Amino acid sequence: MKLAKFALVGLVAAFAAPVAAQTTLTMNHPLPINSHYGAGAVAFKEDIERRTNNRIRVNIQRNDNERENIEALQIGTGDLTITSTGPVGNFVPETRIFDIPFLFRDYAHARGVLDSQIGQDVLARFPARNIIALAWLENGFRNMTNSRREVSKPDDVRGLKVRTMENQVHMQAFRTMGALPTPMAFSELVPALQQGTVDGQENPIPVIVANNLNQVQRYLSLTRHVYSPAMLLMSPAAWNRLNDADKAAFREAAKAAQAANRARVSADEESGVDELRRRGMTVTTTVDMAGFQSAMNPAMEGWGREFGAANIERIRAWRP
Repeated sequence: MKLAKFALVGLVAAFAAPVAAQTTLTMNHPLPINSHYGAGAVAFKEDIERRTNNRIRVNIQRNDNERENIEALQIGTGDLTITSTGPVGNFVPETRIFDIPFLFRDYAHARGVLDSQIGQDVLARFPARNIIALAWLENGFRNMTNSRREVSKPDDVRGLKVRTMENQVHMQAFRTMGALPTPMAFSELVPALQQGTVDGQENPIPVIVANNLNQVQRYLSLTRHVYSPAMLLMSPAAWNRLNDADKAAFREAAKAAQAANRARVSADEESGVDELRRRGMTVTTTVDMAGFQSAMNPAMEGWGREFGAANIERIRAWRP
């Protein structure tokens, strides 16, 4: 009887501590390993494996379909993903406020807001949508490219077919300038540019460099019209299998991912424009920023109603 009792206790203990044995989790993201997403993913992998003495391993894979990656977290067929916020607004609408054009002054402002209570309050909304948000990462400030002409003022955008993310804020911004926004998954972008389905696209310098978009685009304009956050997300199914100590380790590893990702963005921003020039792109640096901001005024009224004018102003006015 005692032997049976001890056997039962051992069996219960085994099921109560599912992370005791080695576990391998998969992390998907849409960019090459030699990119700012890759830097964040590798930093996360190395940090969590070190903290758990390799009891938890992370396998990094590329999957260009961000929406598919997020849906996999919700249904438990995926473990971790790094994604832009482009499709995230379809799952957690509150994230869209950060996609408003010309909301942030610079990187210090954007990073500070996301790391402040403002950003943390948005992260806290993810569990209700069956997603765990571990950290804010970033893509950087988005710039326009196209194959038709140089863009230095809002009128130059009129009539261009521009690929955007599946993001209503971005689409409205380009419609307001007279462009024809065409939302599509990132995996579809290069073929669409090659075939002329769209004339151009908009992405941060690190994304343009890492994906060799210079091969299918001639003109780059440093519009810096939107700061593009990214996120490190996790499946609740995988998260709930962790004990409290491992959850704390995952949060620390997410901080390591954030630091590596942001450092790579800063480095790529510094060298990327010269690299794209070297690859043959025509780069427009003199841009009518005041004109672009004024062109957004009609859309700003709608965003004020959607997100709350006071919330937008709170972000604009943030200081360290």
